Amino acid sequence: MQTRDQRDAAHIYQQVLEISQKGDDNAKSYGVIAHKLPILIHSAGLVQALFFVASRKENKTMLDQFLKDLATAVGQKDGEQLLIAAQKADLIEYIYLTQRVLDALLWYKRFAQSLLDVDTSDSINEGEQAE
Repeated sequence: MQTRDQRDAAHIYQQVLEISQKGDDNAKSYGVIAHKLPILIHSAGLVQALFFVASRKENKTMLDQFLKDLATAVGQKDGEQLLIAAQKADLIEYIYLTQRVLDALLWYKRFAQSLLDVDTSDSINEGEQAE
């Protein structure tokens, strides 16, 4: 029997591996958001952070893919369902969902570094240095 952490690692590894194998020029933004989202969740909260990512215009396709992948990793159908679940959750569910997302993001960060060659100083707009 595998732990939840082991299942998360295997699932997220496959997701990030698929992104890295596509050879998309915007693949780095997938990894960058994985690095930046935990900080945003801690400072603004889960709902605000998820809606911020969903509202971004640059690299929209890749960010939408990231939200979809994150949603499936935490047991939701897609990014929209994750947003709705976070928005409608009562306090206990909200705390659990927040922790679940943060746990998953640890794996996204690790695999983004190893498979997508993302660095903490990278920004969503490639070539632009983080401030």
